[in-house]
Amino acid sequence: MAVPKRRTSSARRDKRRASVSKVKAVAIQKCPNCGEYKRAHRVCDVCGYYNGKQVIVKEEA
Repeated sequence: MAVPKRRTSSARRDKRRASVSKVKAVAIQKCPNCGEYKRAHRVCDVCGYYNGKQVIVKEEA
């Protein structure tokens, strides 16, 4: 079995691990029905529309 000849420095180790911990931004877009911002590919929390159709009936205050 292969064994490393030299110890991996902490800088090299941390550079390799840096890409793992990056948090990706949430994809946000405007709802075509009401104009509020919502997450992509999800039902709008404000109006209840998804893909041009009303999925959830929301009561207007």
